[in-house]
Amino acid sequence: MNLTPKETVEYLDKYIISQKDAKKTIALALRTRYRRMQLSQELQDEVMPKNILMIGSTGVGKTEISRRLAKMMKVPFIKVEASKYTEVGFVGRDVESMVRDLVVSSIAIVKTEKENENKEKIENYILNKIVEKLLPPLPDSASESKKDDYQRLLEVMEKKVLSGKMDDKIIELEIQKIHIEFNDTSLPPEMAKVQESFSKVFSQINKEDNIKELSVKDAKSLLRVEASSKLLDMTNINTEALKRAEDGGIIFLDEIDKIAISAKSQGRNDPSKEGVQRDLLPIVEGSSVTTKYGVINTDHILFIAAGAFHLTKPSDLIPELQGRFPLRVELESLTEETLYKILTQTKNSLLKQYEALLNVEGVKLIFEDEAIHAIAKLAHKTNEITENIGARRLHTVIEKVLEEISFCADEHRGEEYIINSKLVHEKLDVIIENDDLSRYIL
Repeated sequence: MNLTPKETVEYLDKYIISQKDAKKTIALALRTRYRRMQLSQELQDEVMPKNILMIGSTGVGKTEISRRLAKMMKVPFIKVEASKYTEVGFVGRDVESMVRDLVVSSIAIVKTEKENENKEKIENYILNKIVEKLLPPLPDSASESKKDDYQRLLEVMEKKVLSGKMDDKIIELEIQKIHIEFNDTSLPPEMAKVQESFSKVFSQINKEDNIKELSVKDAKSLLRVEASSKLLDMTNINTEALKRAEDGGIIFLDEIDKIAISAKSQGRNDPSKEGVQRDLLPIVEGSSVTTKYGVINTDHILFIAAGAFHLTKPSDLIPELQGRFPLRVELESLTEETLYKILTQTKNSLLKQYEALLNVEGVKLIFEDEAIHAIAKLAHKTNEITENIGARRLHTVIEKVLEEISFCADEHRGEEYIINSKLVHEKLDVIIENDDLSRYIL
């Protein structure tokens, strides 16, 4: 989390082309969170997060910016669609479930970290269990010479198990019944606890261990789950996860424009939309949400809202909610040049992905620079004459160009395919020139 705003922007530049203002705004918001954590407890409570509203059409990078940031910083992060929530009293998910989702995400991060910290203990637990089955221990009455021989055999067997030489060996293993945790965050905590209680009751009815015959390779996977449940303190993990979600959690609220009500809409005929906004308000302002892992305070969770706002405006949101997103940034539409840079300059770009995928079949793809320019130009043109779906148009365009090559790849192992501008135009010009075809195919 200790990255300067410049370092954050540099990282984002590897994956997202342009959108400098959005990157800068989010980098500053994240740095402010780091600065807050260095203050005294009294001041920490006073510093509120500066929530962000990103405005831009689909496919310009709104979601990608947030997703990449969460991955880089390893903080609890969830992406939700505002349109899937309903006002309290309607059938559907209530807005508090997004906070419960965040807690589940946080627990997964902390649990993975603890498993990595205890990796050696977990691996030793697995190894001892498997070796014990392959080489049963000697009775206490065994002579010293037999114990020495057994110790040598034990060391050899451990090496074989670790190297994978025994993976196909079948052993009998007592598999403890793992308690299945229900993480249905759409349920109120009280209902979740009732569901949890039922699951415990049913697990007690048939709690004896299962003796199964399985390969050593499969046993390693099953024992890893058992080792984690025995060696990790889930109470401490849950406590730490709640704290992390409170102080460092990010909720990306997509499609917020779908719950805005335009002043032009006759009779403002969907009361549930305004109801969702009013339910969302206390969560964004800061309130306590009860989860089955404990109570979480949302005061310092960072909310990043995003929407295209084609049919509505940010001012169509209720004033109280608008005020909770003080930082606003408008993302630029993608030009032909930007689309070209997305294909050539981003890490793990689409072209690199297709090259790697066809390389699996032994086919080498080579994209000429003119062909890449043609793809960018035709994708941009299609965005202009039909719906503008931003960089997502590149997926449909490239897929159409490579459709035949990809379909017959297994017949051309060891061959080299050069994608030139002539091939791109042959595949796409007819479709783009026909308005009906371009609407349904590209």
